[in-house]
Amino acid sequence: MRKIYLSIMMMVCVSFAWAQTERHIEVESKVESTHETTIKGKKIPYKATAGTQPVWNEEGMPMASLFYTYYERTDISNKTTRPLVISFNGGPGSASIWMHLAYTGPVILNIDDEGYPVQPYGTKSNPNSILDVADIVYVDPVNTGYSRIVDPETPRSTFFGINSDIKYLADWVNTFVTRQGRWASPKYLIGESYGTTRVAGLVAQLQGAHWMYFNGVIMVSPTDLGIDRGSQIKTANYLPYYAATAWYHKALDADLQSKDLDDILPEVEVFTINELIPAVVKGGSLPASERDAIATKFAHYSGLDKKVVLEHNLMVPTNFFWKELLRDQGMTIGRLDSRYKGFDQAGTGSRPDFDPALTAWNHAFAPAFNIYAKETLKYNTDLTYNLFGPVHPWDRSNENTGYDLGTAMRQNPFLHVMVQSGLYDGGTDFFNAKYNMWQIDPTGRMADRISWIGYRSGHMMYLRAEDLVTSNEDIRQFIEKSKVAPGMPAKYD
Repeated sequence: MRKIYLSIMMMVCVSFAWAQTERHIEVESKVESTHETTIKGKKIPYKATAGTQPVWNEEGMPMASLFYTYYERTDISNKTTRPLVISFNGGPGSASIWMHLAYTGPVILNIDDEGYPVQPYGTKSNPNSILDVADIVYVDPVNTGYSRIVDPETPRSTFFGINSDIKYLADWVNTFVTRQGRWASPKYLIGESYGTTRVAGLVAQLQGAHWMYFNGVIMVSPTDLGIDRGSQIKTANYLPYYAATAWYHKALDADLQSKDLDDILPEVEVFTINELIPAVVKGGSLPASERDAIATKFAHYSGLDKKVVLEHNLMVPTNFFWKELLRDQGMTIGRLDSRYKGFDQAGTGSRPDFDPALTAWNHAFAPAFNIYAKETLKYNTDLTYNLFGPVHPWDRSNENTGYDLGTAMRQNPFLHVMVQSGLYDGGTDFFNAKYNMWQIDPTGRMADRISWIGYRSGHMMYLRAEDLVTSNEDIRQFIEKSKVAPGMPAKYD
């Protein structure tokens, strides 16, 4: 009996010790700190709030806890006219760390001028942050960053899908704006990559279900947004990106290589629309002579051999392009930023082994945020900060976010959209982003409220020092343009 008693006591002690050391998820928390930075030569005092805010179910019980970081300029007391920017990244299982620590926030990574990681790891002041003109909140969706599900009985489908993601995040944003007293503020959504799917749907959901109206949506490196284009059009639309990348790597013929990129791309875009797309749509009915002529021009603009263009029936997939362009040099190029080079175990094959751009970025971001959260934001937790979190299976059915964005714009005369694309981004290429804009506004009547800007960098164009300056300034100008004069009615003349 004594042995049984001791065994039971040991089990109780072990269980008690485990209970005392398990990781704790704070459903609601908040840590505030004050700071100062210099933006465009002017000192900007601000308050940083790192914390968690719950997502509730229909019975009012918390289902999940979302981590956020909120920056407010403290020398401006009137929030009525102070813009609020709500920032998301993509994935869909990606945290908000990317734009937070490398683009619009008050601090940025220690990286070199082209975006490559340097040591020691950490952050430095961002003299280009948009905090001078807007307050910013960075939001980590469920299972990204420090955000977690807190009710194990809640189905994962509540969070992990195009439309469920939009629905719960709209509820969360509504709560945040209400708690912070920002209903009167001009409001903006910014999303990168899959975050563009998220914010395109969110602006429609917040407008339609919460009656919250926005001044602007900023889409950085946008996805397809559920806009129908078919495999032929989407693949053909890659050619301008191929041309830009080949020009960067000096892989074009001399007549093109000697020109500036801005002179080449309009020519390639016209060819893509007027000749390539009609040709690939014809498929097997395309006459042999016409097929040969199209392949000749495709090879000229892409830096690829005409033979492989014909072997792919004029529809060269991106995976093959990344492997093929510099194959004769034994190098591959990056998916998310094709300026980056890598090399594979073998030179054969039809796709690279890895994306050299993404591996370089992960190298820089993860250590920096863990240091910044603990030492600067003073946010302490034993949770792992998930750069990429477990969000699968992700329900991608019934996506209409691009069309929903167009509807929201037609219903709200004050709503503006700006698209920012990296010319060397092969994951969400710039010409398909332009195609999005044409379909969001098929009438052409909202052209003065939709703009596109390209940068000579990749998916995260702000990692390049030159583009960090211009892209933030473009956001400032967008905010200024989309401001509404007092007393101006929301109507069409």
